[in-house]
Amino acid sequence: MARRGAGTPFLLQLSLLLLLHPGGECGPSWTLGCASVAVGSPIVPLGSAVTASCTIRRELCRGLEQGKVRISWMLDNKLVAGSQHQGPGGTEVSNLTLPRFNHTQARLWCCVEWNGTKQRVGMAEIRAGYPPAKPLNLSCVLNLSDYGLTCQWEQGAESHLPTSVVLKCAGKPRPLPEGPRAHCSGCLRSRAQAVRGCTPQGGHSHCTVPRRLLQLYRQMEIWVSATNALGTAESEHLRIDPMDVAKLDPPTLQSIQSVPFQTDCVALAWNVARGTEHMELQCELRYRAPEDPAWALVTGIIGRAGTAQRCGFLFGTQYHFQMRCRRSSASALAYWSEWSPGRNYTTHEKAPTGKLDAWWGTQPAEAGGRLEVQLRWKAPRRREANGRVLGYRVTLSPRRRGRDAPTICNTTHTQCNFSVPAGTRKVSLSAYNAAGESAPTEVVLLERKGQPLAGLQAMPGGERSLWVHWEVPLAPVIAYVLEWQRVTAEPGHCSACWQMEHDGAATTALIQDGIEPFQRYNISLYPLYEGTVGLPVHTTAYSQQKVPSHAPKLHLRRISKSEAELCWEPLPVEVQNGFITSYTIFWANSIADVASATVNPSLSSFVIRGLKPSTLYKVHIMASTAAGGTNGTSLTLVTTVLDDTEIQFLFLTLGLIFVLLMVLLICFQKNERREQLWPSVPDPANSSLGKWVPAAVPQEPLQVLAAKEPGPAAISTVTVLEGESGKQPGKEPSALPVAPPALPRPYVRQEGPGEPVQYARVGGAGYRGQRLLPEPDPRFYENLRGRWDGGSAGDWGFPEEPPATFPLLQGLRIGGAEELHECRAD
Repeated sequence: MARRGAGTPFLLQLSLLLLLHPGGECGPSWTLGCASVAVGSPIVPLGSAVTASCTIRRELCRGLEQGKVRISWMLDNKLVAGSQHQGPGGTEVSNLTLPRFNHTQARLWCCVEWNGTKQRVGMAEIRAGYPPAKPLNLSCVLNLSDYGLTCQWEQGAESHLPTSVVLKCAGKPRPLPEGPRAHCSGCLRSRAQAVRGCTPQGGHSHCTVPRRLLQLYRQMEIWVSATNALGTAESEHLRIDPMDVAKLDPPTLQSIQSVPFQTDCVALAWNVARGTEHMELQCELRYRAPEDPAWALVTGIIGRAGTAQRCGFLFGTQYHFQMRCRRSSASALAYWSEWSPGRNYTTHEKAPTGKLDAWWGTQPAEAGGRLEVQLRWKAPRRREANGRVLGYRVTLSPRRRGRDAPTICNTTHTQCNFSVPAGTRKVSLSAYNAAGESAPTEVVLLERKGQPLAGLQAMPGGERSLWVHWEVPLAPVIAYVLEWQRVTAEPGHCSACWQMEHDGAATTALIQDGIEPFQRYNISLYPLYEGTVGLPVHTTAYSQQKVPSHAPKLHLRRISKSEAELCWEPLPVEVQNGFITSYTIFWANSIADVASATVNPSLSSFVIRGLKPSTLYKVHIMASTAAGGTNGTSLTLVTTVLDDTEIQFLFLTLGLIFVLLMVLLICFQKNERREQLWPSVPDPANSSLGKWVPAAVPQEPLQVLAAKEPGPAAISTVTVLEGESGKQPGKEPSALPVAPPALPRPYVRQEGPGEPVQYARVGGAGYRGQRLLPEPDPRFYENLRGRWDGGSAGDWGFPEEPPATFPLLQGLRIGGAEELHECRAD
């Protein structure tokens, strides 16, 4: 507890000092009463070694009087190791060496351990960098408005250290005079050599030396000095007269006119800028026409002001003129003024000169008709036009004496269609402007029947040009005519798409007019022989190719279980963007089995074979050029289960089955209809009634068939009982039954010898006419056995339901039940 209480004032003192000195700005090291930190150098070159020491005085550090003092180091927040030993006077000393200091700025802390924690007791701030770089490209310019000298330079690499930059200038000393006034000249010399200058502000690399510090019309020495803690660097020294680097205001062009009788020469009058009238100037003139790619420069114009003359201008051409000046006595470092405001001038015109390049096409005239001619020509070159061409004139050739040849075409275009009498072989072509008309160019309408060239090739010459190569024919050639036409879906004709090569020995030509990238061109070459024109040779070419704009659309022509035939429309030439090298067909099923086939670009259909039955496929086509390919949209198709022949056989089989079913149905319906019209009446002789036997043998013999012999039973007598009047057949009497009336004698047939069969009596209100089921319901019948033996009088009724197997008896009412036996079921 005593030890912890003794250390409290030390911690408070340490905290206050850290708050009051957070960065150690007062020096490279500071002392916390009992500790001091010292470094070899607070500013070192970047990457060099750093040494430091920390000394602890035990008696001055309260709380550390007893026990061992342990000293450690921290570079910013990183722990570094040092060595510790005991110094003189009971002090503890720790030394630290950093072999490579790679920080541009860091704090080195000395720490001691107290109560198990490290306490910072001393600090030194270290900075590292490079010596200042040499300033480069020093240049100065004198502003004549205030005669201030503005200089600028490039600072060079960053030093990472505070650097002071100063622009310095010193006047060149005058030669020392001899005599008693030499000591005064020495004063002037020392004053002239005084260093003056300016300091850039805000870290810029330029500043202006005021007029009071300059010596005009005398050489001065000017340089830039950069200094930091590691050294000083200076730029190259400039030795110039400030007036030599003065930038003058541009001159003014007063007038421009043609020299009389020399229309290719012009004279210019110009004035110097204000403030430079007393200077001897060196000026330059530049000019160009709107079609010229660069300026034409005229040098060596000397004088304060005046005129300048220049020849070699084209006739009837507009030119743009500009002028600039500088001091003629200035050094190579002197600045030119800005170019003066431009001035335009158009030279005088004269009649066009030279021959015109012409090309023609003819259509043979019919017998006694006229010859149709399409004549095309190239506009004269600028040097031959001698001004603005107003038009062209085509006349018949040759001209007659005393009068001009008739004009057959007068146009401002470079083509003309006209008709001439059959047999005309020459026409004359001329151009005219405001100054006159050119000499006529004779055009001979030769026939195209000469020998064609052996071969023609074309290749790209650039994005907008084509190189054409051909073989020289055996016959001498005067010139060649090249024609080219852009290939489009709609036919067209470019009248200006041709050029003439006058060198008969040439084998190449460059086409530059009207060539666009990604467009196909048909190229034709005509050789011009003496007295005839050769037949043309043709080729096609692109100046640049790219992938097609889109691929053709696939259509399904037919499909089976293993094949699918696809077709497509050829791509329009406008969207091909190059020569189509191939079509590629891709197809894949649902399990990602992908296959492809390459198709010749001349084809427009393809048959895919080897497909699986009843399977879905996705198909697309890719159109390719030399630059790449473009995929089309996907087509989905499903193969069939059967082929066409199999489907036809299946339909034929089903048709036959259907016809057979229809025949059977018709037959069945025919039988049903016959049953409805002619029902089958059962034979009572074959019914079960033939087996009924009477109780007693009848007295009258009955002839019957043999027992084993089939056939109808022979009935000898049928007694018909008339129904009671007022009663409806098929209805029971409402009163109780009475005693049966006297019945006639029953009739029998023999089952065997001596075996009688008793029959029932038939009521008279029974079956009559041809109706099978008369309305109302007929009387009923029943077996009377059991009713006779011991039956009462009330049991002489009729059964409730007729036998279903005897439809004929449904209309019969049966009587004589007293003589029937074994007919009623028990």
